[in-house]
Amino acid sequence: MKSSIPAIDWIKNYNKDDLRGDISAGLIVAIMLIPQGMAYAMLAGIPPVIGLYAATVPLIIYALFGTSRQLAVGPVAMVSLLVLAGVSTIAEPGTNEYISLVLLLMLMIGLIQFFMGIFRLGFLVNFLSHSVISGFTSAAAIIIGLSQLKHLLGVPLQGDKDVLKLIFEVYTRFSEVHIVTFLIGITSIALLIVIKKLIPKIPAPLFIVGVSILLTATLQLDHHGVKIVGDVPQGLPSFSIPTISVESVLTLLPIAITISLIGFMESIAMAKAIAAKEKYKIVPNKELVGLGLANIGGSFFSGYPITGGFSRSAVNYQSGAKTQLATLITAFIIIATLLFFTGFFYYLPNAILAAIIMVAVYSLIDIKEAKHLFHIRPLDGWTWVITFAGTLLLGIEQGIIIGVLFSLLIYIWKSAYPHVAELGYLTEQEVYRNIKRYPHAKTDPTILIFRIDSDLFFANTTFLEEKLQERLLDKPNTKWVILDFTGVNSIDAVAIHSLEEIMKTHENQISFLFSGVKGPVRDLLKKAKWQDNLYSALSIDQALLQTKE
Repeated sequence: MKSSIPAIDWIKNYNKDDLRGDISAGLIVAIMLIPQGMAYAMLAGIPPVIGLYAATVPLIIYALFGTSRQLAVGPVAMVSLLVLAGVSTIAEPGTNEYISLVLLLMLMIGLIQFFMGIFRLGFLVNFLSHSVISGFTSAAAIIIGLSQLKHLLGVPLQGDKDVLKLIFEVYTRFSEVHIVTFLIGITSIALLIVIKKLIPKIPAPLFIVGVSILLTATLQLDHHGVKIVGDVPQGLPSFSIPTISVESVLTLLPIAITISLIGFMESIAMAKAIAAKEKYKIVPNKELVGLGLANIGGSFFSGYPITGGFSRSAVNYQSGAKTQLATLITAFIIIATLLFFTGFFYYLPNAILAAIIMVAVYSLIDIKEAKHLFHIRPLDGWTWVITFAGTLLLGIEQGIIIGVLFSLLIYIWKSAYPHVAELGYLTEQEVYRNIKRYPHAKTDPTILIFRIDSDLFFANTTFLEEKLQERLLDKPNTKWVILDFTGVNSIDAVAIHSLEEIMKTHENQISFLFSGVKGPVRDLLKKAKWQDNLYSALSIDQALLQTKE
């Protein structure tokens, strides 16, 4: 029972000294989450109140089933954009049909994450490389920011999904900008940045929300063209079952898989970072179960997809959170807000929510990372650029797919053309090294020591054969070939057969030995009925001794 519900452990062993920190963190995160949840819901194309609904039941479920003590789950900008990108292709944002599909999407994401956790498939996120995620996140942040221009300018722009079209539309329709709305938005952005920098202890988003509501109500700015949130339904979300159809499920499946992976990756990265500092263990597959159940539960209570957020988790940790009680406190404060304070948000300008979103996502644009990747390894830099450009110009889903495919193509290319090296002996260090890096390393004209720095399988054996043949042509007096297998962790049947063919081709002129063969590879060579003396040498020196016998 304890392994299935991690909360049993922390509730049973709760330390009263942690209570103050948990209460403080829960309150501060709730203050952040109220305006952010409403803003991100608007970004997702749904009523702002759904952002608050998503911060109730899902948070309670995660607090019970998640393994991270400080991860702050809830609506986040990236997932909100992905929701809009996926669902808006089949329904108009804001409509009942759209909201119904968002609930179905949340259920699908929950089920995908839950079963990934049950079947221990968390490793799949490893196929999303850092360069792909960074490029995708940077482009998505720009798209998110640009998508809010319609609220910031007070102009109903049509080109939300096409960046170039949107920029051109802003240029051609700039004369239509609603000055008061624009001033509210720009001033809010400036204040959010200044307050965060100069007075970080003040919850800037909530402060801006409060002041803007007061000014809008007092000056009746809604009567002068300023768009406001309007009526926010009071009370808790009611239980409902998402409408399910085969057609909708198949249409939403690609975006559901994308959000499941990206959402989990964002969560696990932050959860592991905090856990390392606090010296406790995060279980990735249990995290998937926790997030999955949170999304499943939220889909029955009018929520929308949630995951762990970087900024709120950092604040939660820095504010003293020690257990998941902080998350429960956050959820209960949101519930109290829904029960008693929703009327407070009636006069909240949409431009304020747009400003909160734009400031929040600005930090996600990471051009420095691209420069760093190009400096370290240009191929990773190009992966960043291709993912960034694909996401920005072709779309969210297309961009991430292009990035993943390109990174996998690079991996396949590297696997098909592995690094190999002829080794020579360094007398002073008493080691064998690549003669290209150490030209003064000693070699024997009758012995070729050849190291392979990769697993061997059907796709790279031809390349190995070609490189080996090249070296043998350069050393015509070769009598022995020692293949250093210290870098080979696995081998398949095709590669074994290819090695047998290579040895057979040269059997009258050259003898072969294998050194440093690891246990799993050695087991397969035994099954292939190779002679023990071929691969018994544990080191190059032992193999050299065999050449003298």
